[in-house]
Amino acid sequence: MSTDIHERLSGVATSDAMAWLDGVCAQIAAGAPDPTLFFAYSAVGRRFADADTREAARALLLLAVPATDADSYRAICDKLCNSADAGELIAFYRSLPVLPFPKAHVARCSEGLRTNIAAVFGAIAHDNSYPADHLDEVAWNTMVLKALFIDIALHPIVGLDRRANPALMRMLCDYAHERWAANRSVSPELWRCVGPHADDAALADLERVLTTGDDRERRAATEALRSCDRPEAATLLARYPEK
Repeated sequence: MSTDIHERLSGVATSDAMAWLDGVCAQIAAGAPDPTLFFAYSAVGRRFADADTREAARALLLLAVPATDADSYRAICDKLCNSADAGELIAFYRSLPVLPFPKAHVARCSEGLRTNIAAVFGAIAHDNSYPADHLDEVAWNTMVLKALFIDIALHPIVGLDRRANPALMRMLCDYAHERWAANRSVSPELWRCVGPHADDAALADLERVLTTGDDRERRAATEALRSCDRPEAATLLARYPEK
């Protein structure tokens, strides 16, 4: 993984930046004290031109840390995150899928999902395989619901369909009712996670969307019903054919 990231980064970064990064990574791999990593991780922003190259460079720094055991590796990552700014946290969370000892970072990932900074939350929730692979059901469901609360799109969440579950379905329907009661709109994306596990109450909610929603909402409800294998879903689809 380090080799692949290094090759891609070398194709877009300056030779001076790569020489600096290679030197620091060598020091870290040889057992340099923790501050070497921390200072370099912060200094990446002055050496690499844009967010993508900075994130790749920071991933390489993290991968250079000797992975002797999960506890020590997690401790280093925790120290780094505790003093990191938003950009540095984003880079860390985007690196989660490639870091060693993946289970060791579940608590840190869950901590990140409590942030009120949308960009940091999005670094975990969007285009990131780590949550789907390693978060338990409670943490996963909380992440999906919070994405709706802070108006973050659901479709870039990796594993959204695979991790759909009955508890999430009920949470999302309850959330939809709260929105309706306050005369507020409901994201059509919500129904994607409802359809596969829809109970009688959820089917009634989907029928409500079919009869009162706009075109986008009705399309979302129709797709949700198509993902449901209950005969009642087929009945609703026949009763309200897509226009």
